[in-house]
Amino acid sequence: MEVLLDTIHAFDYHILVQIADRWRGGLSDAIWTAITTLGNGGALWIITAVLLLFFRKTRCAGVAMLAALLIGVLIGNIMLKEWIMRPRPFVTHADLTALLQPGDRWSFPSGHTLSSFAAASALCYFHRRAAVLAYIMATLIAFSRLYASVHYPTDVLAGMLLGILCGLLAGWLTGRAADRIHTIRLRKGD
Repeated sequence: MEVLLDTIHAFDYHILVQIADRWRGGLSDAIWTAITTLGNGGALWIITAVLLLFFRKTRCAGVAMLAALLIGVLIGNIMLKEWIMRPRPFVTHADLTALLQPGDRWSFPSGHTLSSFAAASALCYFHRRAAVLAYIMATLIAFSRLYASVHYPTDVLAGMLLGILCGLLAGWLTGRAADRIHTIRLRKGD
């Protein structure tokens, strides 16, 4: 088991070194920093979800996105990060320089990636076509975390998978709740 973990860690580190050596510098740094900032605190996704709440046709998607974000914070940031306590790449490897201050000490899973894929998946549950743009943005935010050397690839992969699960769960729960509300309204004659 230890050999497998060492191999994964070496692979993670190798990818980060390749990104830092081949892609970082100049205007690219500013672009990827701006992209990663969109994911801070789930701000992009919270704003999008709140806007969707204003329209009846998209209200369920907005509720599901907010629920997915909440589930993601509870599972990823409050539970897993504090349980696993994996140091960030730039802390473990002196040759990696963080492009930005990550906000917390722990790396696993990537909260930016988790929230992005949770929101995109919740949106996809109700509006598949609109979700394409959300998934593109989620992918860009996820890559930006690698670019900034604040997460390992396995942190981002775990964030993506957990985010998708949180988004699907939130979509399913929201859909069930909406169906029940609709049934109750029909019975009342509203």
